[in-house]
Amino acid sequence: MNSSKSIYIYILSLRKLTTKLIKEFFFSTSFYNKLLDTKVPERFFFYPNPYLLSPLLNHKDLLIKISDEDVRNFWMKILKNKEKKSIHNFLWLNLIDRKNESKIIQNIIEEWINKYNNYKKEVWADNLISLRIISWISNAEIILDNNQKDFNLKFNKSLVRQINFIKKNLKNISDENKKIASISAIILSGLVFKEYYNNYKIGLKELKKIIENFFDKNGFPKNRNFENLIIFLQYFVLIKEWMKNGQEIVPEYLEDIIEKNLVCLNSLNNPLKKLPLFNGSTEKNLENFLQYLSKLNYSPKKNLKSVGQVQIIKNKKSTLYFDSGEPPIHKLSKDYQSGPLSFEYSNDNDKIITNCGYGRKISKKVQLLSKFTSAQSTLCLDNTSVVKFKKNSLINKAYGPTINNSFKIINLDRVEDKTNVTVSATHNAYLDKFGYLHKRTIRFFKKNNDLIGNDHLIKKNGNSNVEFSIRFHLYPGINPIKTISGKSILLQINKKKSWVFTSENQKINIEKSLFLGGNKALNNQCIVIYGETKDEDVNVEWKLKKAS
Repeated sequence: MNSSKSIYIYILSLRKLTTKLIKEFFFSTSFYNKLLDTKVPERFFFYPNPYLLSPLLNHKDLLIKISDEDVRNFWMKILKNKEKKSIHNFLWLNLIDRKNESKIIQNIIEEWINKYNNYKKEVWADNLISLRIISWISNAEIILDNNQKDFNLKFNKSLVRQINFIKKNLKNISDENKKIASISAIILSGLVFKEYYNNYKIGLKELKKIIENFFDKNGFPKNRNFENLIIFLQYFVLIKEWMKNGQEIVPEYLEDIIEKNLVCLNSLNNPLKKLPLFNGSTEKNLENFLQYLSKLNYSPKKNLKSVGQVQIIKNKKSTLYFDSGEPPIHKLSKDYQSGPLSFEYSNDNDKIITNCGYGRKISKKVQLLSKFTSAQSTLCLDNTSVVKFKKNSLINKAYGPTINNSFKIINLDRVEDKTNVTVSATHNAYLDKFGYLHKRTIRFFKKNNDLIGNDHLIKKNGNSNVEFSIRFHLYPGINPIKTISGKSILLQINKKKSWVFTSENQKINIEKSLFLGGNKALNNQCIVIYGETKDEDVNVEWKLKKAS
């Protein structure tokens, strides 16, 4: 990036952060909070089914035991709880015996209103306030009491105030995950309160925009984050079901994106019921969500061979994901992990080769490390990542850790017959600096589920003698043992299952690695092939097959 452009982005970042500080100050004034007070609705048009919120729940984080004794100091105790932010979204209302504890719930909500009814930065954060609105409305049938008119008025007044806040603040939300939650809350408010039916129209307009701008032609998020597919599909299904409950016609664009999302999800599904680890995804378990969709009669049968620019090869026993994609556009690149031509492979409910995953909830340092090419199961030249990440803390704070450069995928090819499937692709990320293209070919054998791979460094220009490393990160729990010949490595999956990794005439090492796919750091190991280009083309062939 040239210096003038860097200065321009720096100035924009400074302006954005300054504007944010000014707004936060304004939000805290009594004048602004009075602006949020508008007409209080008389009644709910309908009560949404609380079960619909099931996919949004995190049972580990949100399970709360409440009693009469807890109520008095409930929110004081929450301040000491490491999951206090999650608790302020009130999704835990779905995890307690609500019928027998309705009075206690009323008291807890009333205490919350007394303490937090005016804007407070942490408690009114975009993701919290939207989920809180959705949860309060979805559980209103239990919360409200015809004999408690004063409480009902207080509850509805606070609800309207929060709805008005997210409606006014919607244009300032740049994070798509937070924005879809806010849009959903606005739509729901317009459906249940006929006095605010215009909210429904506003929400639908914004919904259409985000669908048009954030998804590719197959219905996959353009940031290439697999976890985002699940997040958005959850909200799309919620909106559709709410519209049906509210006796509204579901627009064609919503039906269409849900169907496309479902096809993508079905294509990604595997015996492990876990998401592959590409571009910010965590190893999210899909089983509960798939059951939820099935109960609501969302069950597509169609499969795609490529989702999010990742090639998918699978049969009844094995699944191979092969990244044949380019980085997303700059503004959508904050989750991008620089792993072109990386792959993940599983067999018989055992993941064998993996990417390291995204250290989202660990630390900023680990999160950055997880983005490097060396953290993916692919080839790396001179220990250099294929993209550069912005290091300016001000820019990162304003826009997130976006990338500085891009590259192209060329010559993507896929050939399939009765016995095997072969995928190959080439990227030019190392061409300008080192003068080489990287081509990877992987052949999957249908009968025995073996893999044969080839990493080809193609010299195009310059006079370059550079070191390369090819990493194959192993899933935690796999025990690699180097054989006497030094040409192969035995991978012990368990006492009964083993695989063999082989690469003839290459230097193979076993090294320490980290697995970050579960949002915590786990020690694992990695197979690494080292070599030098010696100013010429290089071919490295490797095999992964079951031990006989």
